[in-house]
Amino acid sequence: MSSVIEQKKVLVSEIADKFKSSVSVVVVDYRGLKVAEVTELRKQMREAGVEFKVLKNSMVRRAAESVELGALNESLTGPNAIAFSAEDVIAPAKILNDFAKKHEALEIKAGVIEGNVASAEEVKALAELPSRDGLLSMLLSVLQAPMRNFALATKAVADQKEEQGA
Repeated sequence: MSSVIEQKKVLVSEIADKFKSSVSVVVVDYRGLKVAEVTELRKQMREAGVEFKVLKNSMVRRAAESVELGALNESLTGPNAIAFSAEDVIAPAKILNDFAKKHEALEIKAGVIEGNVASAEEVKALAELPSRDGLLSMLLSVLQAPMRNFALATKAVADQKEEQGA
């Protein structure tokens, strides 16, 4: 009997460590997905470096409370799967949101983004953001715009002076 309790304590501490080490966590309801669809989702998650697990709600609740994420407990009802990402904040939200658009059975319930509990809407909003590279290219084009406009204006003035001189 005590060995079972010890195993559960170890499991709770492992889940708590995953919460601490993850920059982003997403909780989803996967009821209604076929085995092939879940396998496809797991493959996408693995390729992105995201850990996707089905865990007992009671264990996740205890782990969430131990790392001060008790607000997450509201969404821990029914069968849930949890995606943990230690590196990329957007990856699990983006993959799950795209998958949920194709498969209506998958429902995003909540998440944890950099230590803060997020609602399903906030997770979906995060998923709609462009990738890091996309954001950097947008920033670069915004920074280049004034120089480009200045160069075009200078060229237009030079062309105008050339026409007047001819």
